[in-house]
Amino acid sequence: MSHPQDPQQPGWGGPQQPYGQPPFQPQPPKKRGVGKIVGFGCLGLVGVIVLFGVIGALLSNGSDSKDSSGSNDVEPTASTPKKDKPAAANTAENNEKKAENQVVVFKVWGTAPAGALGPLDITYGSDSDNRKGTFANGKFEATLPLNKDALYYNVTAQLQGSGDINCSVTVEGHSKKGHASGGYNLCTAQLSSGLLGGWD
Repeated sequence: MSHPQDPQQPGWGGPQQPYGQPPFQPQPPKKRGVGKIVGFGCLGLVGVIVLFGVIGALLSNGSDSKDSSGSNDVEPTASTPKKDKPAAANTAENNEKKAENQVVVFKVWGTAPAGALGPLDITYGSDSDNRKGTFANGKFEATLPLNKDALYYNVTAQLQGSGDINCSVTVEGHSKKGHASGGYNLCTAQLSSGLLGGWD
């Protein structure tokens, strides 16, 4: 006579499930968050970029400090650019240029022997200040303080029977020249104040 099998007793297939209950199902594996993976990937990429930037900055600072310290003992050559002049020298040059721009320069040069009326006749100045000059050793040079209100500056030299002369007037780096030769001819040079403040 056969006995019914106890559900708790091992049988042909191991322990039997109670009749009418579904068999046990294993839990599905946990899903990884795709957002977390993408986030960590982007963060890693940014970190690599920052790391390269820091390394690049360190390398460029290292080369700059080496150049500025003068540790490379390279003698200056024709192809090596000269270093700037000290600030004191630049200031002195600027002051000289400013001083030159604050005066008007008048010149006459050439050959001008004295004639029956005497030596070369020179006048120079502005529309409000006229002066007489003396020609000696083949040249004449004079300066006047620059008056910004002057309408013009000029120099005139008249020969006394013979000779060959040149003349010039210079204001703020602008120059005008003239020439005369023979007889009682005039050498004249004039710079006029322009409407916009320049000289021509």
